[in-house]
Amino acid sequence: MTMTGGGFIRLPGGSVVVALSLPRPGAGPLPTPHDSRCRVRVLVHAVNRQRALTRLRNLGLRAVYLRGNTEPPTPDEITAVLHHPDGLVWRETPEDDTESWHPIRTLLRPPTPA
Repeated sequence: MTMTGGGFIRLPGGSVVVALSLPRPGAGPLPTPHDSRCRVRVLVHAVNRQRALTRLRNLGLRAVYLRGNTEPPTPDEITAVLHHPDGLVWRETPEDDTESWHPIRTLLRPPTPA
């Protein structure tokens, strides 16, 4: 099971935005559950929380669970995911406003050989 920090917010139209801090795929095990050096912030826009987690699981992040609502998405994060055509984005350093949000396929893409 992947321990995550995250949360969600229900939008006026009834859909939700879920934000999760996950270990970066391929980074190996973390020294501590809250080590931020190998974590990414993932945002998912979906009809409900269950559908958001299903979208991530279908992409290969099988053991993703949302426990509580300790780190809900910020207004800037909500705007970012709502303006992305896939409604699924990530960023490596959430506190760095200069880093752009990336489509999820760039996170899950296998590394290219040098």
